[in-house]
Amino acid sequence: MKKVLAIALAALMAVSFAACAKQEAAPAAAAPAVKTVQAGKLIMATNAAFPPYEFVADDGKSFAGVDVEIADMIAKELGLELQVEDMEFASILTAVQTGKADIAMAGLTVTEERLQNVNFSTVYAKGVQSVIVPEGSAIASVDDLAGKKIGVQESTTGHIYCEDDFGADFVTAFPNGANAVEALKAGKVECVVIDNNPAKEFVKANEGLKILDTAYAEEDYAAAIAKENEDLLKKFNEILDKKIADGSVQAILDKYISAK
Repeated sequence: MKKVLAIALAALMAVSFAACAKQEAAPAAAAPAVKTVQAGKLIMATNAAFPPYEFVADDGKSFAGVDVEIADMIAKELGLELQVEDMEFASILTAVQTGKADIAMAGLTVTEERLQNVNFSTVYAKGVQSVIVPEGSAIASVDDLAGKKIGVQESTTGHIYCEDDFGADFVTAFPNGANAVEALKAGKVECVVIDNNPAKEFVKANEGLKILDTAYAEEDYAAAIAKENEDLLKKFNEILDKKIADGSVQAILDKYISAK
């Protein structure tokens, strides 16, 4: 009887030991690659009225564009789900600074003034500020803008440049580029200064408008990240640099932006 009991106890201990060994061998859950506002998500602040960089998709619910695809690609590499938050352009940097979003991407130009408040990623695209006018307009070049009523998108570099160059009294700011173009069509402004690729989309969609041949300014586009989140900036740049090097970023740019 004692022998049977000893065998039973030995068997039980063996099972218990095996279970413990299994438990110890099980891999621990992978820790998040970076700290984000919401666990498991990369929240991107944008203004989704800036095609081809960001816009509302055909389903009326999701978002598409250059910035959205680049952010989604990087989020996946980080093991995160991209969540796009659409807001006024003037609010996107504030959203990053106040911890409501992890990154801001909205055809966002790197400037010395903005660098005082946020960090910027590696530059992934080049922008050009262009001028939209009605066909037959007396405005033939950038030199003709002085004294004209200029429409811009609020808080953009185009807004800042035009106020600096031509005076705030001659510049009217609108919540987004589409509103500025509608004002141009209605004769409320004489031209619109906006980034070249959105300008192409607006001109394509609105008969009777054209883009001047001469550019107003050239710029660098990058993602904005809070100054205190240097770990996210480092990981974001590591992935972005790799995706630029392997051609993935250029493929996204080519998908949305014509070479013409």
